[in-house]
Amino acid sequence: MKNSNHHYRFSMAIKLVLVAMLYVFAPQQTEAQILKRILKKTEKKVESEAEKRTEKRINKKIDKTFDEAEDTIDGKKKKGEETDKEKPNDKVAKKTNGNTDPNEIQEPKKPNVVWNKFDFVPGDTVIFEDGPSADEENGEFPSRWDLYKGNVEIGNVDGENVIMFLRHQSYIIPYLKNSNEDYLPDVFTVELDVWFAKGYTTANRFWIYLCDQKNNRQKTERLVVMPHALSFMDSDKSYPGTEKIGWSKEIEGSWKHISMAYTKGKYKAYFNDTRLINVPHLEINPSGITIEAGNDNMYIKNIRIAKGGVKYYDRVLSEGKIIVNGIKFDVNKATLKPESMGPINKIYDLMQKQPELNFSVEGHTDADGSDETNMTLSKARGKTVMDKLIEMGISAERLKSDGFGESKPIDNNSSPEGKANNRRVEFVKF
Repeated sequence: MKNSNHHYRFSMAIKLVLVAMLYVFAPQQTEAQILKRILKKTEKKVESEAEKRTEKRINKKIDKTFDEAEDTIDGKKKKGEETDKEKPNDKVAKKTNGNTDPNEIQEPKKPNVVWNKFDFVPGDTVIFEDGPSADEENGEFPSRWDLYKGNVEIGNVDGENVIMFLRHQSYIIPYLKNSNEDYLPDVFTVELDVWFAKGYTTANRFWIYLCDQKNNRQKTERLVVMPHALSFMDSDKSYPGTEKIGWSKEIEGSWKHISMAYTKGKYKAYFNDTRLINVPHLEINPSGITIEAGNDNMYIKNIRIAKGGVKYYDRVLSEGKIIVNGIKFDVNKATLKPESMGPINKIYDLMQKQPELNFSVEGHTDADGSDETNMTLSKARGKTVMDKLIEMGISAERLKSDGFGESKPIDNNSSPEGKANNRRVEFVKF
């Protein structure tokens, strides 16, 4: 009875797989012919060892056919195509005495973040820059800041020095020679990266104060930076896709890039690649900034204040080139940072509107490192920016690239601000 049930169940399984097999078998065989052959094999009593081996091979073929038919039905594979696991693009060449291992699977690539609509452009000249430097000693107060209140130290996160706010309501102010005066010009920009711990509470936020010290020391406006949103005066907006995040909902800790631009009363603020705040008339005249952390163990890094801002086309007409220090790269690499797309998008727009403009994209570095290394690095960075513009749609005939290392400084190499100004990309008309 047990053997009879086995043969019956096997026969029924063969019938169920029949429809799937029709997608794979050769078209000259009809359904009736296939059914007849399969039923004949399943009903025949297997007595000899040779017949058993034959049945085993048939079953193996049927299982393979069934698997392939399932993949086709599920949309994983079309007839005649390789499966995703079989695609050669997913295999990595593993070096072993000059040979490769075709069976090693490549790790998933990191997403290529491209901020195509990011329109923030940093000021022309850096007036305050703090990474903080790798020379800063862990556990000490950051040397480029003053403490107004609280507890702040240098820490190290993922191999990078950062400014750590160790307790809530800690305030710091940029350390400048004229920090008690009006050091912010009529046109300036501010950038920094902020890190939020996992979780979302009313304390998990930063405040960036714009202080009107010249007219009234008590008069300020503040940008409230939250894990998913910005708020300024009567304006507040969430980053697209995060509008429904609740106060109790946990979110992953991560770095956010915050940018601000002030132009003679107009104020804009950006969260990563998106502008969230746009105030046409600001009543105060900002003369300084203060940064406050609302929670314990919050971090900031890559703080930059820059002044000025002349339209790119006007610079080309007057100087024959555009000097950009807002195109940023990973340390000692030619890999673009996402926030670099602001200036690059502007150059792209300019070249689209002015088809007669051709640019030599030229990289420059500060004096850190050897002359040879800086020369190689600057050339690679110039080429990276050129390649990005070509990728965006600018004709390769309108572009060329070069690099000059540290050989053409436009500022000193003895201060963080001077080095930041020397680390630049120039677009020279040809």
